[in-house]
Amino acid sequence: MRRSAALLPLLLVSGCLVGPDYERAPPASAVAPQYKEAELPPGAASLFRPAQPSDGVDRGQWWRVYGDPTLDSLAAQVDVSNQNLKIFEANYRRARALIRQDQSVLYPSISGTGAAQQTGTGGQRGTGTSATSTVTRYDSTVGQFSTGGTLTWEIDLWGTLRRQVESDSAAAQASDADLANARLSAQTDLVTNYASLRISDDRKRLYEATVAAYLRSMQIAQNQVDAGIVSRVDLVQAQTQYEQTRAQLVNESINRALLEHAIALLVGKAPSEVTIEPATTRLTVPTVDSGVPSTLLERRPDIASAERQMAAANAQVGVAKGAYYPQISLGATIGFLSGGLGSLLQLGTAAWSVGPQIAGTLVDGGGIAAQVQGARASYDATVATYRQTILTAFQQVEDALAQQRILVQQEQVQRAAVAAAREAERLSLNQYRVGTVPYTTVVQTQAAALSAEQALLTIRLNRLVASANLVKALGGGWRQEDLPPPVPIGGLKQANPAPPAFPPPAGQTTAAPRQ
Repeated sequence: MRRSAALLPLLLVSGCLVGPDYERAPPASAVAPQYKEAELPPGAASLFRPAQPSDGVDRGQWWRVYGDPTLDSLAAQVDVSNQNLKIFEANYRRARALIRQDQSVLYPSISGTGAAQQTGTGGQRGTGTSATSTVTRYDSTVGQFSTGGTLTWEIDLWGTLRRQVESDSAAAQASDADLANARLSAQTDLVTNYASLRISDDRKRLYEATVAAYLRSMQIAQNQVDAGIVSRVDLVQAQTQYEQTRAQLVNESINRALLEHAIALLVGKAPSEVTIEPATTRLTVPTVDSGVPSTLLERRPDIASAERQMAAANAQVGVAKGAYYPQISLGATIGFLSGGLGSLLQLGTAAWSVGPQIAGTLVDGGGIAAQVQGARASYDATVATYRQTILTAFQQVEDALAQQRILVQQEQVQRAAVAAAREAERLSLNQYRVGTVPYTTVVQTQAAALSAEQALLTIRLNRLVASANLVKALGGGWRQEDLPPPVPIGGLKQANPAPPAFPPPAGQTTAAPRQ
């Protein structure tokens, strides 16, 4: 026992970690100093911030930038009641439990046993007091008591167990990032669906106003027919246009109901529990500042998840390599066996054993080598996934930036088109009253005006969706004070940095509002 105890510190001191130490793989391409679609402050060529991990930064209630109290109350319920988030949260807790389970293997395991048993034998003696014999039976019983304990300890000489803990720790961090990504996706979906619902309310009001206008046009056509100025064809055309618009109004009610049901699901409730009263759209369309590309690698939870999965796969290479080396464990047992409880724990009733054990694979036909190759292939796959996630993130940001910038211009042009279409509708209806144009001209101008109004609402919805998608692409809301100050490239001074796009919360007057 003394020799084994003296050997144990030597084994622990000489322990090592097999397999490669983790080093974060670089992105597939160099990170540009600026986004292609971003608009820089006047006089700035490019700005760069030194990278600092910030994927754990509280992203805050970023949906408040839309200025709608109903949306605020709904979004607050996502993190509490959304069942998909509960799945990710449970997966994260399970991953953390797995870490503790693997860490327990690094420490000795002690188990104990105890037993009490009564054994007996039967015997007989003949007395000859009957025609044959008189049999007197007696029983002999013996008590037996035992107790003992066993200590087992697998010595992590090669670091295989520690590599497994390292892998599980990285996997738990990836699970935490998956939870953050699921939360951000659910919040974005809620904002998108709510914006669609409010635009649907606007579209219904447009159809209702158009139906009322078409009803007046139909009455004008009826008066013209009654006066014998035009044929009944004009009246039928007016009635057709009127009924078609009424059908569009009914169909929009279906669309709104489906959107309301989708919102109920996102807040974790049955559709019957959620009723959103129609209202005029109060959503403001914010202009989101994209920051600089280097911060994207720090803030997006899906990139953080992919990077942690890469670290977990790297540790698994070490776990696979550990199979090349023998497993060394220390075992000790002690047991006491006695016929009585009083003498059970006396030294004379004890039996013990202690000593190290070694076990290893001598010939396996290349199985371990294949496991190592498979682990390396899995790591290479996670590297490719990590890099593809980064490329996809940059694409999503560039797409959203382009939409944010171009949709503003499109809305301005479309507003001019709506004004022209409404003027053409007014002129054609006046000319029809005096009989200078056929009713087909009125029909065409009215249809063009309605189409222009619908297009304008669609553009506004696209702007709202693009802003939400940009927030999601950038990793959620964030605060500028959580980021390091900008560092100019090539000595460029940022004398007048661009003002933040989002207004500060109520009562906050600093120049670092939540984004």
